[in-house]
Amino acid sequence: MFFAQVLAQNNGNIVNDTTSFMSEITLLKLVQGLIIIVSTYILIKVSEKLNSWLSEKVASRFRLIVRQSLPFSRAALLLIAAIFLIRLFLHLSTTNILALTGTISVAVGFAFKDYVSSLIAGFLALFEVPYRVGDRVQIGEHYGEIISYGLRGIRLRTPTDNIVTIPHNKIWTEAISNSNDGALEAQVVTNFYFAHDVDIKLVMKILYQAAYTSQYTQLKLPIVVIMEETPWTIHLMLKSYPMDIRYEGIYRTELLQRSKEALAKYGIAYPTSQPLPES
Repeated sequence: MFFAQVLAQNNGNIVNDTTSFMSEITLLKLVQGLIIIVSTYILIKVSEKLNSWLSEKVASRFRLIVRQSLPFSRAALLLIAAIFLIRLFLHLSTTNILALTGTISVAVGFAFKDYVSSLIAGFLALFEVPYRVGDRVQIGEHYGEIISYGLRGIRLRTPTDNIVTIPHNKIWTEAISNSNDGALEAQVVTNFYFAHDVDIKLVMKILYQAAYTSQYTQLKLPIVVIMEETPWTIHLMLKSYPMDIRYEGIYRTELLQRSKEALAKYGIAYPTSQPLPES
């Protein structure tokens, strides 16, 4: 009899704690909550548009700085909205928090394990900064410019103009290659192949001049031509930096065009075929 009374008392306490944790839900509160959610969504979209517009209006050296502020402004808006919603629907106290934290943590951990992992990874990435908005990154098989940084993941625009969504929790398992790491410039490597009997000094001079005279080249950074031997050709790599990494594709195309035009004047052509390996 004694144990039955204790059990009934404990069940009553749990019900009372749960009741005291939740405030009375009224139609007015539901409307206020909906207004908070809709307003936050509108503000996030406006901030994205404003950020994109402002990044194109400021000087080029500040473009990525403006773009990289977007995740922080979005996080601030979501945090403010969460605080208002919690104050609207919940009575927070030390007793209530301790009573329900364990249960909620276990339930969320099992039901939304991957989602929560991405949220935590996204939060940590804001401070460890493996990538930012505007960076050119390679994650797994996907390469492109980060155009959006959300709570769950990032969105990449590939060179073929496809949009790829990648969850933040990939930073636990995938190597991340960052071309510019927050800088406006990033090295672009343009590959050329020639026969072994080609005039190397002349070809290297032509490639260097193609990069040096390009309107897109950042002349404050080095221009280098590297040579490697292959069984059938000489492989030359022209390494240079565009003034803005978003011109990567246009820049490489111009380097190829200018180089080939100059090479043609000297009668230097690419190898048309390679010998087949002996069986």
